[in-house]
Amino acid sequence: MKHALDAGRAAQFAALALACVQREFPYQPAHVLRDAADPHRPRALHPAFYGCYDWHSAVHGHWLLAHLLRRFPALPKAGSIRKILDAHLSPESLQVEAGYLEAHPGFERPYGWAWLLKLACELAHWEDAGAKRWLRHLRPLTSVIEAHYLEWLPKQTYPVRSGVHTNTAFGLGFALDYAKAFGRKDLHELIVKKSLAYYAKDRNYPAAWEPSGNDFLSPCLAEADLMLRVYTAKPRRFTGWFANYLKKIPPALLEPALVSDRGDGQLAHLDGLNLSRAWCFFNLAAVLPDKKLLLKSANHHLATGLRHVASGSYAGEHWLATFAAYALACAFEGATSTPASRSRAT
Repeated sequence: MKHALDAGRAAQFAALALACVQREFPYQPAHVLRDAADPHRPRALHPAFYGCYDWHSAVHGHWLLAHLLRRFPALPKAGSIRKILDAHLSPESLQVEAGYLEAHPGFERPYGWAWLLKLACELAHWEDAGAKRWLRHLRPLTSVIEAHYLEWLPKQTYPVRSGVHTNTAFGLGFALDYAKAFGRKDLHELIVKKSLAYYAKDRNYPAAWEPSGNDFLSPCLAEADLMLRVYTAKPRRFTGWFANYLKKIPPALLEPALVSDRGDGQLAHLDGLNLSRAWCFFNLAAVLPDKKLLLKSANHHLATGLRHVASGSYAGEHWLATFAAYALACAFEGATSTPASRSRAT
């Protein structure tokens, strides 16, 4: 395999996550102020997920720490990781987080929701006493997010086809993984139903128009990655859908995006785009006939993204290691399984 998550790279990623999951400032709140008495420090509002510049980055920073520790239990910082997960994923902290999301149903929809459910999936796949405890503590928060999906999704008439946090396809993809893993039949059926309503008839996607200037997701590939999940039991149906959806993959989608300034948080998104494109290409390569082309582009995007995970700028360092680790997980799963037996990478 060309790229792999080894112990050395895992230690590097862990150091990046540990440097920010307890760093309260700088912080970009998504909190709506209701009156003059409402301002609060991030840690008061979010005792579990107050670091990493914003709530969703803190959530997937915790996914990253759990993922790395599960894969490499002898990491040099294993003790520090367990200490932080114990402190942040405590019943008290997560009950506050659940209460906040219950009172603010539009908060972090759907990107932050999706990563929180991905964290639950990671813990569920880990035979570890700590992981079982953290997953149990997480339950009030996952319950609120499940309820939010069930209430919001029927009202979402049209999908959001952006390359940032509001992207509907990305938010549904991780939620579908969760619904499958935890046997949430109602959630599973709703996501499949809405995904088909949103995307099943899409034809001739204008992928040559990508990327936009601040994308960290490819709207084209995020949709295809979701539909791969939706059609997981019927790969021929997916290949037929994809043939109409994207008749030819344009050069703009196959070549990594260029980043002109990694100190600019919006421009640095494009480093994440290269990594998220990589994981989509790895996933698609398992079922589509253009396997060689897709793997070539996946590895090119992954190599480009990996070079800039530790750029020296907090604009990227507070989140890019998560995207890199997930892309490497998809690369590993694609190399070690068959299309019929694949599950979503955790």
